[in-house]
Amino acid sequence: MARIYVASSWRNQFYPEVVVRLREAGHEVYDFRNPPHGGKGFRWTDVDPGAFDWGFAEYSEGLHHPLAERQFKADLDALDWADTCVLVLPSGRSAHTEAGWMAGAGKKVVVYIPEMVEPELMYKLFDAVVGSLDDLIAAL
Repeated sequence: MARIYVASSWRNQFYPEVVVRLREAGHEVYDFRNPPHGGKGFRWTDVDPGAFDWGFAEYSEGLHHPLAERQFKADLDALDWADTCVLVLPSGRSAHTEAGWMAGAGKKVVVYIPEMVEPELMYKLFDAVVGSLDDLIAAL
């Protein structure tokens, strides 16, 4: 069984089901929404309720906030621990950065696209692109 880092977005409606299905299939899964250090994961609004109105200076400073540092360490430790990444779309920049980091580290990356939006050529960098949970489990 694989040790899986699931990369996605807080807004992704498919994420919880992916985590459940992977665990039911016997895989170990890092869940950024429920990190091992406790709590309900990191949100920029935990640092500052007005974070989405920040300019660059506030963002740069926010990267060094203790909550951001703690979650970054947890995520980076999980990337090191995992042997596989599942990128669940739709997702944003961080999830794509995580998937790219895993591929660059020589680890397996599977892209799960539950709702097709548009083709993406550079997903050829990854090991598999699948469109169903059954195909995701089979690809692992």
